[in-house]
Amino acid sequence: MFVGTLLKLRLFFRSVRGREAWRPKTTSAPDRAMQYVIGQKIHGFTVQEVTAVPDLFLTAVKLDHDVTGAQYLHAARDDSNNLFSVQFRTTPMDSTGVPHILEHTVLCGSQRFPCRDPFFKMLNRSLSTFMNAFTASDYTMYPFSTQNAKDFQNLLSVYLDAVFFPCLRELDFWQEGWRLENENPTDLSSSLVFKGVVFNEMKGAFSDNESLYAQNLQNKLLPDHTYSVVSGGEPLTIPDLTWDQLKNFHSTHYHPSNARFFTYGDLPLEKHLKQIQEEALSKFWRTEPNTAVPSQIRWNKPREAHVNCAPDALAPDPAKQNTLCVSYLLGDITDTYEAFTLSFLSSLMISGPNSPFYKALIEPKIGTDFSSAVGTRDASFSVGLQGMAEEDLERVKGIISQTIDYIIATGFEEERIEALLHKIEIQMKHQSASFGLALASYIACCWNHDGNPVQLLKITENVSRFRQCLQENPRYLQDKVQHYFKDNSHKLTLSMKPDEQYLEKQIKAEQEKLQQKILALSETDRKDIYEKGLQLLSEQSKTQDTSCLPELKVSDIDSTIPCTPVQMGTAGGVPVQYCEQPTNGMVYFRAMCNLNTLPEDLKIYIPLFCSVITKLGSGELDYRQQAQQMELKTGGMFVTSQVIPDTADLDLYEQGVLLTSSCLERNLPGMFQLWSDIFNSSRFDDEERLRVLVMMAAQELSNGISSSGHMYAMTRAARSLTPTANLQETFSGMTQVTFMKRIAEMTDVTSVLRKLPRIKRHLLNVDNMRCSVNATPQKMADVTVELERFMDNIASTRKERKPVRPVIVEVINQASVNSSSLESDHDSNPNFKPCQMKTYFELPFPVNFASECVRTVPFTHEDYASLCVLGRLMTAKFLHGEIREKGGAYGGGARMGGGGLFAFYSYRDPNCSQTLAAFRKGVEWVCDGKFTQQDVDEAKLSVFSTVDAPIAPSDKGFGLFVNGISDEVKQAHRERLFAVMRKNLIDVAGRYLGFGQSTRGVAVLGPENESIKKDPSWVVK
Repeated sequence: MFVGTLLKLRLFFRSVRGREAWRPKTTSAPDRAMQYVIGQKIHGFTVQEVTAVPDLFLTAVKLDHDVTGAQYLHAARDDSNNLFSVQFRTTPMDSTGVPHILEHTVLCGSQRFPCRDPFFKMLNRSLSTFMNAFTASDYTMYPFSTQNAKDFQNLLSVYLDAVFFPCLRELDFWQEGWRLENENPTDLSSSLVFKGVVFNEMKGAFSDNESLYAQNLQNKLLPDHTYSVVSGGEPLTIPDLTWDQLKNFHSTHYHPSNARFFTYGDLPLEKHLKQIQEEALSKFWRTEPNTAVPSQIRWNKPREAHVNCAPDALAPDPAKQNTLCVSYLLGDITDTYEAFTLSFLSSLMISGPNSPFYKALIEPKIGTDFSSAVGTRDASFSVGLQGMAEEDLERVKGIISQTIDYIIATGFEEERIEALLHKIEIQMKHQSASFGLALASYIACCWNHDGNPVQLLKITENVSRFRQCLQENPRYLQDKVQHYFKDNSHKLTLSMKPDEQYLEKQIKAEQEKLQQKILALSETDRKDIYEKGLQLLSEQSKTQDTSCLPELKVSDIDSTIPCTPVQMGTAGGVPVQYCEQPTNGMVYFRAMCNLNTLPEDLKIYIPLFCSVITKLGSGELDYRQQAQQMELKTGGMFVTSQVIPDTADLDLYEQGVLLTSSCLERNLPGMFQLWSDIFNSSRFDDEERLRVLVMMAAQELSNGISSSGHMYAMTRAARSLTPTANLQETFSGMTQVTFMKRIAEMTDVTSVLRKLPRIKRHLLNVDNMRCSVNATPQKMADVTVELERFMDNIASTRKERKPVRPVIVEVINQASVNSSSLESDHDSNPNFKPCQMKTYFELPFPVNFASECVRTVPFTHEDYASLCVLGRLMTAKFLHGEIREKGGAYGGGARMGGGGLFAFYSYRDPNCSQTLAAFRKGVEWVCDGKFTQQDVDEAKLSVFSTVDAPIAPSDKGFGLFVNGISDEVKQAHRERLFAVMRKNLIDVAGRYLGFGQSTRGVAVLGPENESIKKDPSWVVK
């Protein structure tokens, strides 16, 4: 996976999470780790530092490997979701994508595990909670996490052998990187074309204008070393990479002397060190890899540059598609306190409606949103706009300069500073189910350049020092702005505008590159390419012997799920679910408000309503004051649309909006007061504010299609199959994208503004509501009091009519929520009739996103579990090979959805017709029984890795609250999963997925496709 450049500077500790033990022990993992002493020798490593990090409730142990110099950091914390990662500093000097292609290729087989694709095979042989690999601009990381100790050892063996002892076979290089091959590998007379997974992935990546801009920004701001090239690979430069260059890059960069190991969790450190030493490091000696990245030489005067991009067919305003930002190169990221200060300063400058750049750039409606920035060896700050008219480019440059002068002159309000410091406190206390992964990602960049990762974790120290600096010098932040921005000559102004011929030029350039390669071929070369293509196809078609790989057994999975106790009650007549959890001093509140009484013509406005209702102001607070209070009192307040399928009937569902917020225990009254104001006195009188929010929302939707096209394809393919999917597509599919584009193009949004209070009257009233709260046992009594007060405050929203949802009170007070009893509480559309539909969206992408969905059975049906296992089986044993390995798509597979829809999909796919055929072949493959019970058991493991994924205390009981899925219902589903046999999969494949057996929908998003256009069975958009 190519990570590429990062978007604009944010608070570095955005994802770091809090405290409580996940499984109790007599002695905690942090306490055990504190027993290590500096200088202690452990399995070839020497302890260099042992530091308690109370901010994060962990102990950090830093070690060096005696022989190779490999660096090691262990974060001991009472969390059963243990994580391992190894990262290498990878600093390419060309844009062939060598680190990215190497990342893919090392996972294709190794000395101990020579089968093809052990990485993907292990997805079905473990209970991993995360497995992946990332290529950033200057490092490559290989992380995994799991809650099972045996699984951890298995995956560690596979990862160590993959990165240090890969096979790096030429055929794997061709498949994952690039190759010349006959378009039809079995037809020597067919045209030669470029193929390769990374080649197609990067074509897809650069079809996203934001990614294109961010990459150019990095290349031009840091032009003197590795950041001047594309580490992921420039598509037309990738074909210049040779197999020998790939192997040489591995030998110099993937050495323990260039490695940084990180482990996290409650498993013993000694076992990790022993396994890493015995299986990998004992076979190496120290080298001196020349991979360090020098600090960029500073310019003596600012620079300007320009790039072109493809027009965005879904842009809110077709006449406003220009992007411009001004970027400043700042300080060394290894200075952790200075980096903290600059990150904090950047948030003050650009985050939220109270920031000076938001006021100066967004509110005048010159553009739609901030543009991107980069994350590298030296920190940088970038600010600008996208969605601008060309004539406004010079104006924006002036505004940026004037805003910096304004900040230097006036500084920042104390309340604004306190709001951001409160945000840091919230982020430290909030717990995440994937804390280890967040921690590994957080320290990666700084540690990669020899910064101290332990120092990076001492958040409270940085905050205290920051407060001290502010106290000693009231102009502390203004002086920083003067130094890093006003007086900084290393400044780049980069503009980007659409070129109508951009895609044609890209296609022409690829054809020219292809012809250049072809013209250099002799007849012998052509024959060799054909034979190698057949050889690769043969290898891809072979059944792999995976007996060399370690594995868990289905018997290793717990037979029962741990129960989550909840208490049911009411507050002001509203049903409330109370869930006592170790939330580390946080309170989590949710409320579901249904849409049952909302007129049909207003439903398409629901996503817009959700995105703006907490941003328009309420009560005595205008939108800026409201935003400030939210940052001071909460961890965020959000409203999202929900379409919840019934667990027993495909034609029933619940439609509503979900209110979500969190706060520190001391701020509970403040959080509920903010919600009370939204319920009682939301402001709908600011048309200019609404227009700004509409433009930002439309731009965000448009930007997201190129990176999430497979989700849009699946949503669209499902639309005609169930009323649930139909409404989901209205809320979150291409229908919503095009609807928001139309609103953004309106010159007068008064008619839209008038609809919002109508929607609010139907949604935000206590008759339509049920709530849930997660908090510590000690605080739950106080929460109950505040919740009662909140209900009293919003009682005026109660309509003088019988409650719309009388059943929910009865249902939610049952210890076990029976899905069938929710039927009368759910909506159904009596006019909806499932039908076949094929939809094609022609978009300016060089690759496709395709999906086919089939209507099957609901969650509680006896066949649902078999269909879940079937999706994993087909993905791992058939579709992965057909779509990715043979077809060259970045990804593809099948999965069973909660709404009773079985979905096939592909991602960044060069050939949708071949993929659609592969979907059908996959069904035939299953019906022919070309798999074993062992394959079925592996698919079960993959399903259980998701079913048993760790759940943060904030989310315990959430499934019961939202879906009505109790622990008893989950246990019944679990037992059906255990019982799935080979014959069950053949049976359900024939019964539901066979052509003509069930209603299905198809959708493709992608470039011009004449064969689809000429086919009358397709609806062309």
